[in-house]
Amino acid sequence: MRPAALRATITMIATVSVFTIAAAACSSKATTAPAATSAGSPATTLAASTTTSAATTATTSAVTPVQPPESVVVTQPVPVTTVAGAVDPNAPEVVDPGDIPDNQVFVPFASTDGTYTVKVPEGWARTESNGVVTFTDKYNSISIQSAAAATAPTVSSVKSNGLTDVTSDPTFKLTNVTPVTRKAGGGVLATFEIGSAPNPVTGKKALLAVERYVFFHNGTEVTLTLSGAKGADNVDPWKIVSDSLSWK
Repeated sequence: MRPAALRATITMIATVSVFTIAAAACSSKATTAPAATSAGSPATTLAASTTTSAATTATTSAVTPVQPPESVVVTQPVPVTTVAGAVDPNAPEVVDPGDIPDNQVFVPFASTDGTYTVKVPEGWARTESNGVVTFTDKYNSISIQSAAAATAPTVSSVKSNGLTDVTSDPTFKLTNVTPVTRKAGGGVLATFEIGSAPNPVTGKKALLAVERYVFFHNGTEVTLTLSGAKGADNVDPWKIVSDSLSWK
């Protein structure tokens, strides 16, 4: 074969080989391209979205606590207990004693029939009812009553007859009944506690400490009832009043 023909044949073979190799390369790219889908392709996005959704669902299921049923609170009634020794709400109150001042002035009071006189605090309010004269200031009071009597009072007679006006009061509490001697002569002293008249505003009663003296002279019996709020220091004033009784 001539040299020119040989070169043409070699050139043709080389060209065919190049085309063959190029075609094979193109075929290889076309075959592998779908498997090597880029990160931004729809397939990759869908797969990633599906995976993320599944992971989120799994995570949510794992961390979301199960809510327990609402608690039902049952309120039990509180029993009312009565305590022994508790204060009776209806009992008289222990109030501010209201001591009679040391400088209190006392003036004489004479009975209408002139049989006796007794000193009472000046300035106290005076009332009269059913033969009883009463002088009052706050919870302090002095009541004077006279009546005809055949004999002198005794401890027994005062217990049975000298307290009938107070013993029916549910707040009455007798302390003692004893013989006593004052300037007017011998007599009987009864001491007791009792509730006052109801307060016109609150309706409550104050607890009073009472001294009741019963004296006798020439057929006349005089009863002095001295009362004040329990705890009041009225020892001296009551001594002045009970010692001041004199007979005509």
